[in-house]
Amino acid sequence: MLFHIRMDVKIPHSVSEAQANEIKLKEKTYAQALQQQGKWRHLWRIAGEYSNISIFDVESVDELHTLLSGLPLFPFMQIKVMPLCRHPSSIRDSDL
Repeated sequence: MLFHIRMDVKIPHSVSEAQANEIKLKEKTYAQALQQQGKWRHLWRIAGEYSNISIFDVESVDELHTLLSGLPLFPFMQIKVMPLCRHPSSIRDSDL
C-alpha cells in the first residue's frame, strides 16, 4: 500500500538545542533504516519549511501508523496521510 505523507515539524522552544539535535540524529538514523528496508520509498524536503513530503510503501494502515509513531520527532509533528492507488493512465509499472 502506498501513502503520500506530509510531515510538518514544530519543535517547541522549551526543548534545548542539544536535545533537539539528539532527537534529529535519531530521526535521521530511523528514517534511513526505513528507506533501506524499502518502507520509506521517497523523501523530499519542502523548500523554506521544516516539512517533508514522503511516499511510504507498507503492508497495512496499522504498519504505517506504527512506523510514523516510532519517529523520534513524532511528538512534534503534524502529519497528513493520503492513501494512493495506481492511476489507470500511468505508464510506470513500478507505481503499484
